[in-house]
Amino acid sequence: MSLRSRLFEGLVIPAHPLALTAGRQLNEANQRGLTRYYARAGAGGIAVAVHTTQFAIREHGLLEPVLKMAIEEWKPTGRLAIAGVCASNEADLAAKLGYDAGLLSLAPFRNSTEDEMLAYAKSVSETIPVVGFYLQPAVGGRVLSYSFWRRFAEIDNVVAIKVAPFHRYQTIDVMRAVAESGRASEIAIYTGNDDNIINDLLTVYQFGDVKLRMVGGLLGQWAVWTQRAVEILNEIKHYHRHHLPVPEKMLTLNAQLTDANAAIFDVANQFHGCIAGIHEVLRRQGLLEGIWCLDPNEGLGPGQLAELDRVLNAYPHLQDRD
Repeated sequence: MSLRSRLFEGLVIPAHPLALTAGRQLNEANQRGLTRYYARAGAGGIAVAVHTTQFAIREHGLLEPVLKMAIEEWKPTGRLAIAGVCASNEADLAAKLGYDAGLLSLAPFRNSTEDEMLAYAKSVSETIPVVGFYLQPAVGGRVLSYSFWRRFAEIDNVVAIKVAPFHRYQTIDVMRAVAESGRASEIAIYTGNDDNIINDLLTVYQFGDVKLRMVGGLLGQWAVWTQRAVEILNEIKHYHRHHLPVPEKMLTLNAQLTDANAAIFDVANQFHGCIAGIHEVLRRQGLLEGIWCLDPNEGLGPGQLAELDRVLNAYPHLQDRD
């Protein structure tokens, strides 16, 4: 099956975290264990060396070891492996290691023109199939125009786009750009909007005669409770496949998952504790030893622990409790 066909199946793709020791060194056993958890939970792919993995792995010499560990554990599953790419040499590395595609971070290009970013994206696409990434400004992204995404969709080796501006208007910009590019059947759209996951997946967009939808998710939120995420996505795919009306329970579930995500991502403190929040949930699942991040100043935000306690108690049906 081709890469595009596999993406269009609609997959749960967790954004893979980084397991550290108390001394902030790579914890290889836990790192490999996390990858095996995602495989056993039924994820259709993983995304490694992305925001949830901590972009600082590059400064700490951990990019290649982390990518290698993940592909060694994941390749036997036969499922998709996506590497975060912040530079052309990283695309070379990902391709050499056997990754199927590169999730193209534009965070290093915050002060570049859109023409410069498009030229960069095209050059990377000559090395590895590209998954575009609309990253929200609060964690290092920037607002990108409809025109940018329209031209981005014309790059031949773009196979998917992760839409994660956490913004409904900007989300529609991407959907419309892909629809009007004539490539809606070639570019798979994945939600990265952790604040609106289920609604994103339920919605069918229409622009003129073109209908399209987000087929799956590549999400930090799906780094936790992954088996449950697989079950939810399969249920949504059932509704689409059989043209069934959306039941009210799914809209309620969307609001509950958004509430849980607000605690995990530390929205109250402008996402300061986003990665630490993911770590804390994984720690409680027994998958991490602690919540340490590479940056010693990065941890849970004020009041975040109490919020995590609240949502964990309130929404047991969202969790992989076993």
